[in-house]
Amino acid sequence: MTTTTTGHQAADQTADRDTGQASEPGRGSSRAVDYVTFDADNHYYEATDAYTRHIDPAMAKRAMQWAQIDGRQRLLVGGTINRFIPNPTFDPVAKPGSLDEYFRGRNPADQDIRSLFGELEPIRPEYRDRDARLAVMDAQGLDGCFLFPTLGVGMEEALAQDPEACVAAFSAFNRWLEDDWGYAYQERIFAAPMITLVDAEAAVDELARVLAADARLICVKGGPAHTPEGFTSPADRRFDRFWGLVNESGVTVGIHSGDAGYGRYINDWEPFGGLEAFRHSPLRMVITSDRPPFETMAALVCQGLFDRFPNVRVASIEAGAEWVPALVKKLKKAYGQMPSSFASDPVEAFRRHVWVAPFYEDDMSQLKDVLGIDRLLFGSDWPHAEGLAEPTDFALDLRRHHFAEAEIRQVMQDNGRALTVRAA
Repeated sequence: MTTTTTGHQAADQTADRDTGQASEPGRGSSRAVDYVTFDADNHYYEATDAYTRHIDPAMAKRAMQWAQIDGRQRLLVGGTINRFIPNPTFDPVAKPGSLDEYFRGRNPADQDIRSLFGELEPIRPEYRDRDARLAVMDAQGLDGCFLFPTLGVGMEEALAQDPEACVAAFSAFNRWLEDDWGYAYQERIFAAPMITLVDAEAAVDELARVLAADARLICVKGGPAHTPEGFTSPADRRFDRFWGLVNESGVTVGIHSGDAGYGRYINDWEPFGGLEAFRHSPLRMVITSDRPPFETMAALVCQGLFDRFPNVRVASIEAGAEWVPALVKKLKKAYGQMPSSFASDPVEAFRRHVWVAPFYEDDMSQLKDVLGIDRLLFGSDWPHAEGLAEPTDFALDLRRHHFAEAEIRQVMQDNGRALTVRAA
């Protein structure tokens, strides 16, 4: 659910980070919990020079450029107009949570997406400035957050046919990220550098570089990896040096939704062209949303990645959780049919190595039973339109599914924060 979205007047509240308590608990202008929380799915809106500030000049025309076309500022990726985000300048953008009801499956007036966005606003400082963001986080009751790209999760597919340019673009992007956000700013904002697997050796080099800069979380595209020979699983042994370094360092791997390249499969049913945020047909909405996380996690488990690298932790972010029960069911059946094909119980491997941030509209009580409370993450998707206007209102949905208050606190505060510490 990547989008163009905007600003929000945070409640005038402060959190006491020393005691772990937050003032004025409640609902509406107050918060849904009376303690500080950790949000595993926050976003920034990229500065317009995010991909260009540090790009190798020799790669500039093969990577990202800006151009004025028909009076509008357009993003060119590999020399082609990219429409993953309709307005990649993010100014203006939609208000946080403006599509909340839509993503809960409620649009009785049958409004189109443009109408549902409502009035757009100028971009706010907290979307691009880390100190302004900390002030808003204090007001929201967030002690910390994982911070993911908005535009960035749709860029790898656009450059995958030019691996050299793709590697250069993401390396430049990560250097911009270090400049503007840092990887562990004040131990509260944990921004995720993007690592592309289009070149296995370059992925190892870039991972080593960002680890040295104190990255606690990295972001890898879901779905099959691009290679010079074609597509393959990210669990393929050609990537074992990469996963070996992940395993050794203990860094958390986030797999965030975005353009996973699945349009090429759906085009067999309904030719459509490139992915553009919020431009969907009913068929695409029904058959695409669960495939990338389901198939990616199935590959990591069934192809033995967690057996080879027992210290790897993977967090599925903004991909929902409806796919989890079906995957567990299929893993259990496959293990019963082919036990000698697995080095360990695949269901237990999945539960041990994978954390999931469900959508607020998911059946979280079922997820708790299937996955376990200690593997659930609170993720608000703030400040995106499809996220929550007030991040901690996620707790209200947990209460709706009859979570005990101690369980809510574990999801809202503890599980995500634990992933910021590199696994021993």
